[in-house]
Amino acid sequence: MGDFFSPREMLARLVAFPTVSRDSNLALVDFVRAYLAGHGVEARVVADASGAKASLHALIGPEAPGGVVLSGHSDVVPVDGQTWTSDPFTLTERDGRLYGRGACDMKGFDALALALVPQMLRAGMKRPIQIALSHDEELGCRGAPALIARMRETM
Repeated sequence: MGDFFSPREMLARLVAFPTVSRDSNLALVDFVRAYLAGHGVEARVVADASGAKASLHALIGPEAPGGVVLSGHSDVVPVDGQTWTSDPFTLTERDGRLYGRGACDMKGFDALALALVPQMLRAGMKRPIQIALSHDEELGCRGAPALIARMRETM
């Protein structure tokens, strides 16, 4: 059986990947793919033309029509020229709030969805939940068209 993370633990893992939009996101995609595989969930990876970036799609639950797609993205905006009081790629709590690049846009949502995968698998769902993580959302959703095309092939 795979690793279990609380949403906060998963968020700390995701924030630690410096997936600035100009850089590769493959380390994060590999982590998510391995995490899902550890829970028996196959993730399909859709690489961009350069091979340096990828999107990910996974189906949780039955292969049945309908369901819901939890859609997020893996890239974050640069931290250049910004004044951070802590390392932007280390999740930090101050005054009851969590700080880290991407914690709100969009790794917080991604972390919640991923941390709940074990519960989703035990829920006995009649319809699937799909997780879709695109790359380059911050640069105009460049990864979304190929990801959507791949999802249509498998639906």
